[in-house]
Amino acid sequence: MKKPGLLLSLVPVLTLIALLMIGVSIFGDELTSGPSQIALFGAAVLTCLIGLYALKVPWSIFEDSVGSNLKSTSAAVIILLSIGALTATWMLSGIVPTMIWYGLKLIHPRVFIVLSFLLCAFVSLLAGSSWTTVGTIGVALFGAGSFIGIPAGWLAGAIISGAYLGDKVSPLSDTTNLSASIAGVNLYTHVRYTLLTTLPALVICLLVYGIVGFTTPVSSGVEINEQLGALKQTFHISPWYLLVPVLTIVMIVMKVPALVTLFLSALAGGILAYFAQPQIIDQIVGPDVEGFRRFFGSLMKMMSSSVSIDAGDPLITRLASTNGMSGMVNTVWIIIAVMLFGGCLSACGMVERITQAIIARVRRTGGLVAATVLSCIFCNLTLSDQFMAILLPGSMFRDTYKRFGLSPEVLSRTLEDSATVSSVLVPWNTCAVVQSSVLGVATLAYFPFAIFCFVTPVIAIIYAAFHIKIHKLPQHETAQ
Repeated sequence: MKKPGLLLSLVPVLTLIALLMIGVSIFGDELTSGPSQIALFGAAVLTCLIGLYALKVPWSIFEDSVGSNLKSTSAAVIILLSIGALTATWMLSGIVPTMIWYGLKLIHPRVFIVLSFLLCAFVSLLAGSSWTTVGTIGVALFGAGSFIGIPAGWLAGAIISGAYLGDKVSPLSDTTNLSASIAGVNLYTHVRYTLLTTLPALVICLLVYGIVGFTTPVSSGVEINEQLGALKQTFHISPWYLLVPVLTIVMIVMKVPALVTLFLSALAGGILAYFAQPQIIDQIVGPDVEGFRRFFGSLMKMMSSSVSIDAGDPLITRLASTNGMSGMVNTVWIIIAVMLFGGCLSACGMVERITQAIIARVRRTGGLVAATVLSCIFCNLTLSDQFMAILLPGSMFRDTYKRFGLSPEVLSRTLEDSATVSSVLVPWNTCAVVQSSVLGVATLAYFPFAIFCFVTPVIAIIYAAFHIKIHKLPQHETAQ
């Protein structure tokens, strides 16, 4: 088995980028509905051919690498399907419409964007999961914001920024624990150190979203009241329905596994829909179906497949149409495709070769941090997986940071400042695919407005360039 050269390692990556650029020009927002998956499969096959015939990589190594990648994402796929069921039952049961109703009654439209950002940050901090946050409160906020005419890109960008802010600093977050672990630093030391770059990004987001909220035209009070009237004609609204989200938060705080929490919350939403929204159940299974068949049939259909509700208002009809778990099948397809491509690249050693080329040119602390940031972003672009974008650069740069005399929390923070937040900005990355699917907004549509996600890597590089809060190892450890 031969080691790949730098130019050869770049061939599959550049091929994939070219295919995706052509796909964007032809298919636009429909890229992830199939064309991007085919492009990923094609790039994976090209990587296999190079590996088999140019590098003499045994086929068994490809199988092991791809299998390992797919195994690592199995839990995420199951959680994703649960989110699909949850968003459907919470909508049809009246939970999300109730959130929208009271949200628009209590929150002034001018501060809606900045409050969406703060609420998602708070929930994500409690949950430790950006996926759970966007799939629950994010969906409700997006629906409410659509009512008052807030542009979808700004609204999705604020929701995603808040979700990833909380995910980045929550001790419950898997990326937070993974970054601390791979760098070899205490979890709470890592969290405190990460706040140094998170807080300036938080302030920038508050300023930008606050200004946008006060300058963006929104619907008039009359139009909002008309929409709320149509919403109340379609769904029964009651503050009692909010007990289900409250119980979900309780399970999150009690550290109940995410899969169990999401599925039980989805099930609770489905049961609530049966008793609280009989007019919706009539549209799902028909008014003639009764008894256990009515209960079981409506519950299974809500959680599993597409449901269209005729609300008499185009916006409410679109809002109330759900896809359940089946709506996530396309997302699962692209996750399989990106894991295939990433596994093939790893099997050939191409990602390591490109990353090593970056490390070889590092001379100063600022350059080292910048190289780490770029490597993490590169891994998100090529391996299309947030965890791999933390693990691979983290393991490769760990000794380099020690040679530069830097404390391990500098590495762990840099991994969070780049790999965690940039994953949702790459259209074919698993994180971006999930969030765009849940919110129904293309990645490129919210990309310019996810302020936190692209400001944070810049802050990390600026801190390193000017040696702001860059912790050094003790002198005896540096000498060793």
